[in-house]
Amino acid sequence: MNNATAAANTMTLTWQCLCTRADLVPYSGVAAWLEPPEGPAQLALFYLPGHEQELYALDHRDPFSGANVIARGLIGDIEGQPVVASPLYKQHFRLIDGQCLEEKSVQLRTWSACFDGDRVLILI
Repeated sequence: MNNATAAANTMTLTWQCLCTRADLVPYSGVAAWLEPPEGPAQLALFYLPGHEQELYALDHRDPFSGANVIARGLIGDIEGQPVVASPLYKQHFRLIDGQCLEEKSVQLRTWSACFDGDRVLILI
């Protein structure tokens, strides 16, 4: 394998600063624009202060309607798992992995997210 092929097969993940903690709304979602190497994406950031995991990042696009609305969904808890209910057709998606609870074949893409001081970082 030549160096060009080896470089193409190796993806380097990096943390990208997306916004600050002040841009987030506690116990709610906000939409954000992300530019990973595979192309731009809209994502929904959810901030749950005081929980073991406080920050979640999922696709903003509702796979059932095609509309970018997931950040506007209601946050809840089903069987101890934090979820967001799509504001259109009310499917529930686990925040931890994007899995739809009503339709097991559907899952939202997720990103690792964390705080660095007040900065919100996304792993791309």
